[in-house]
Amino acid sequence: MKTTINSHVLTMALAASLTIDLAGVSFAQDAFLPAAVNSSTIPANGDVNPYGVAFVPRGFPNGGSIAAGDVLVGNFNDSNNVQGTGTTIVRLPGRGPLAPPGAATTFFTSKLPGLSTALGVLRNGFVVVGNVPTKDGTFATIGRGALQVLDRHGKLLQTWTDPVFLDGPWDLTIDDHGGYAHIFVANVLNGTVSRLDVSVGSSSVTLQQLTTVANGYSHVPNAGAVVLGPTGLAYAAAADTLYVASTNDNAIYSVSNARARSDAARKGMLVFANERLRGPLALRFAPNGHLLTANGDAVNPDPLHPSEIVEFTTGGDFVREYNVDASQGGAFGIDSRANDDDGRVDEDGDFNFAVVDDVTNNLLVIRLPH
Repeated sequence: MKTTINSHVLTMALAASLTIDLAGVSFAQDAFLPAAVNSSTIPANGDVNPYGVAFVPRGFPNGGSIAAGDVLVGNFNDSNNVQGTGTTIVRLPGRGPLAPPGAATTFFTSKLPGLSTALGVLRNGFVVVGNVPTKDGTFATIGRGALQVLDRHGKLLQTWTDPVFLDGPWDLTIDDHGGYAHIFVANVLNGTVSRLDVSVGSSSVTLQQLTTVANGYSHVPNAGAVVLGPTGLAYAAAADTLYVASTNDNAIYSVSNARARSDAARKGMLVFANERLRGPLALRFAPNGHLLTANGDAVNPDPLHPSEIVEFTTGGDFVREYNVDASQGGAFGIDSRANDDDGRVDEDGDFNFAVVDDVTNNLLVIRLPH
């Protein structure tokens, strides 16, 4: 969603994002205040409109520019706020300091613009990021995009393109087994979800097979968001079920047998189509096993319910919602640090939930209860 930057917003963001050392943060279970920090996502080149967000997982190799517990954020817009032209992934360290606007640490600068919500980290030491570029911020100049594979130093290793299986990689999720992985990718330009089967070595990631696991999702141009189509993905490994947030359909679907499927499901089974959905974007499991989605407000908008994160069960029961921003269009990328097959995390005191606000260009990381 396109954002507007002005001096008032930047002043407020700076006030909320002054450098703070988190090394002494206490995670005492009886604390009243939640463990939460708020940082700008604007790097030195001025990129704005954060989309993708991803935790660096436990077991990630040491010795790189990023480490386990760090949070990565990809920017969709450039410093002139032109959609589909941002080129930077920034890094928030798992343990301080935070960044005021213009000082977020750049992990990677891409030659392919328009970094999307398709951002993930393989625990053996690699980052995967997608892009959906434009030349002028409109759908008329949109490009197909690609997936790029980076090492832990932010060096580009590979670029994958395909006119069918990577047709506008808009979001992704990873079923990570260390030496191999399944990368599920939502394609916003043809309304499909692909599975990329890869082997993971010490210095490279090898693409072995591409499969369409679901299709039939609505995909249309949109003046405010450039394009609407399938976006957020969340994978439950124990059940081998992939959950898909279809933005323009305003619904969440589930695709069974996602890891081994050789044929494409037609959308899958409808899981959640509650009136509280307003163009769902990113989709992740919460630490308690529920699903979380970010309302982008491009569909079924309501000024009294802007920029919401919606919590619901895998059985389709609504649980709770909260606002990321008082303006519409602020909620986009979210991520949850997970250990097991259902998205649950250990009680280890670490931050385990992250959400971006692309109105203020901020990242909130917080520790949610189990």
